Amino acid sequence: MIVAMYALGDEQALLARIRYNRLIDTFLGITCYSLQNHLRTTVPEIGQVETDEIYVGIDKRGAHFVVPVQAKARNEKLGAVQIEQDIALCANKFENLICRPIGAQFIEENFIALFEFEMTSDGVRIAGERHYRLVPPESIEPSDLRKYQTRGSENP
Repeated sequence: MIVAMYALGDEQALLARIRYNRLIDTFLGITCYSLQNHLRTTVPEIGQVETDEIYVGIDKRGAHFVVPVQAKARNEKLGAVQIEQDIALCANKFENLICRPIGAQFIEENFIALFEFEMTSDGVRIAGERHYRLVPPESIEPSDLRKYQTRGSENP
């Protein structure tokens, strides 16, 4: 709650809430660690690129991932060019890791949308999307937990 109490409504607040609540891990289903914020570097044939945050991750089989994150405040737009640059950055700087580019955006103050992107023959496309509402622990009821335990099991 201390992060929520003092965080502003900008992209840094969004990144802090994502990091503190381990939303990248939850969203991708892999264990991730923040490697660097605001990585600014050069990529051949593109020039200077900047990504808001880079995570590295590992899955239960031992596969390694690099996860570039572009964060946007509520009134900003995620752009395909930024995602393409993140993918190029990963190919250049982390060539042996599996790249899983993410876009993050505030929907409301404690309501966050995460998007996973993939490069296709038609360009960048959304591969997955989830929305997360951050709530204080005391607002979670036992009935909520039971509902979460059975979610998805009715539609195999």
